[in-house]
Amino acid sequence: MEGAELDYEFVRFSQDDAVATITLNRADTMNALSDRLERELHQALDEADADPAVRAIVLTGAGRAFSAGYDFGEDIPGDDATAAATLRRWLDTNQRSVEGFMHVMELSTPVIAAVNGWCLGGGFWYALCSDITIAAEDATFGQPEVRGISSSSILFALLAGWKNAHRYTLTGDHFDAAEALRMGIVNEVVPAGELLDRAHALAARIAMVPADSVRLNKAITTYGLEAMGLRNAHNVMAFLATIAHASGDSSEVRHLHEAYRRGGIRAFLEARDGPFQPEPGGPRSRQDG
Repeated sequence: MEGAELDYEFVRFSQDDAVATITLNRADTMNALSDRLERELHQALDEADADPAVRAIVLTGAGRAFSAGYDFGEDIPGDDATAAATLRRWLDTNQRSVEGFMHVMELSTPVIAAVNGWCLGGGFWYALCSDITIAAEDATFGQPEVRGISSSSILFALLAGWKNAHRYTLTGDHFDAAEALRMGIVNEVVPAGELLDRAHALAARIAMVPADSVRLNKAITTYGLEAMGLRNAHNVMAFLATIAHASGDSSEVRHLHEAYRRGGIRAFLEARDGPFQPEPGGPRSRQDG
């Protein structure tokens, strides 16, 4: 399969020697996570994991983002949405998300996230659950969706520490690659032009270690965390996230839904994030002029 390209619509899959590269490929939406993209992502991960010639996987994004998170258009409640329908929809969505993140962690093949540009919301969570994360100097992280009543990930607190996670989970503020490195949620930061070369070089080093050693040592840490309660914590997160999303009819966020219906995503983001600018880190940290 060396150099092969598998047939996906929203994901690019290629293999070079022992390293498979999976690229999220909805660049026109900053690789927003639609249902179809996520299905293809996990299919591609399984394709790579099933191939004994693949010894490491690099996950990255096309264009100017790793991923801007879950598709906004799928998150805005309709005027006629009932409480029961909202709860059913979000519980199913959140449980599938938990299974998706655990799927990455439980693969026998290591996943290296090469984070370019924007890495927000669900995209940020995929960077968290990858085995190793390398960030470009221009990478920007965050969960701004919490400003509209949404949920965070337990992995953020696990990796960054309770207080670090709360600094950004409770504000939705963006933070840059240097701050991500300080908190321990990325392994290293490199110039943007060197990102993929560095990720592939590290993947090639992993490929030199006996496959059984890599597989078993990855399992020791992953299943050790599960034995300590990670999966239960994820399941609790799914239930609490469902309650959070079901609270989206709060009067405090009604203006955000109205902005979306009036002017689409751009108006929604302006209404949600405008009051928080300038951000502590990333492109929006710079004052005009």
